[in-house]
Amino acid sequence: MAGKRIAVFLEKEFDATEGLYPIIRFREEGAEVSVVGTGSAKVYQARQGLQLEVDRTAADLKGDHFDALIIPGGWAPDKLRQSQDVLRMVREAWKADRVVAAICHGPWVLISADIVKGRTVTSYPGIRDDLVNAGANWVERRVVRDGNLVTAMKAPDTGDFCRTIMEALIDEPTSQTSPEATASASTRR
Repeated sequence: MAGKRIAVFLEKEFDATEGLYPIIRFREEGAEVSVVGTGSAKVYQARQGLQLEVDRTAADLKGDHFDALIIPGGWAPDKLRQSQDVLRMVREAWKADRVVAAICHGPWVLISADIVKGRTVTSYPGIRDDLVNAGANWVERRVVRDGNLVTAMKAPDTGDFCRTIMEALIDEPTSQTSPEATASASTRR
């Protein structure tokens, strides 16, 4: 992962495991990890009480500057999806064939960025209907990779989520190597 640039988005009430684990894991692997906020605060508190400081705000960044964007769950995605700068970054990354990853309630941001139509995804079951109504093919799996899109269900899946993101970063942009992936070659970009 050395030389890879990763952005992890935070807002208040993020899930501590889903936010902190990718930051630590990708830094351990040598990636340059930026903790990105909406600009509403410099420090965000997780639902579990942990506080993390952001390095940058979405307004100052371009999505295609990063190799991967990671959107943790908790209640933070409801705030993240209201940020036009976060949505712009997600769309820029998507258009540039970067890895876009979301766990738990994180796919709410993908819905608002309008990138899930026709894609196979998973999420916390409570937002299944939101994803289906946005045109996604929702499946009940721990982790799903559909091309450059990686989604996971919940905090206990964070390890597999990070491994799948790493696979997506190493593979060609449209490859399908994750055993959890369900998309066929016809749904790839």
